[in-house]
Amino acid sequence: QVQLVESGGGLVQAGGSLRLSCAASRSIFSINVIGWYRQAPVKERELVASISSGGSTNYADSVKGRFTISRDSAKNTVYLQMNSLKPEDTAVYYCNAGIWAPTFNSYWGQGTQVTVSS
Repeated sequence: QVQLVESGGGLVQAGGSLRLSCAASRSIFSINVIGWYRQAPVKERELVASISSGGSTNYADSVKGRFTISRDSAKNTVYLQMNSLKPEDTAVYYCNAGIWAPTFNSYWGQGTQVTVSS
């Protein structure tokens, strides 16, 4: 199992930046993939970015070039740097951990609200 705690959300004007943090209760190298998802009102939850234990990253087309996912293994923390924010980025952002042990298990954090004003 793993517990995830997100932080860093808030209110920002369009064009601004925020950095989200996802602190894990175990070594992030023991987690096969960590992803940031978001869910806006009346919309489905969508993958924003992910990073594998090997360091491979993946981004949604809508955030490529603006968001960067990274990690600090010493702190067991994954970050999402969000630049050039747009009102359509407004959502609750969730951290997710996927672990094969041996079946696939998925764990979610509590979420953090990001609001981008125009």
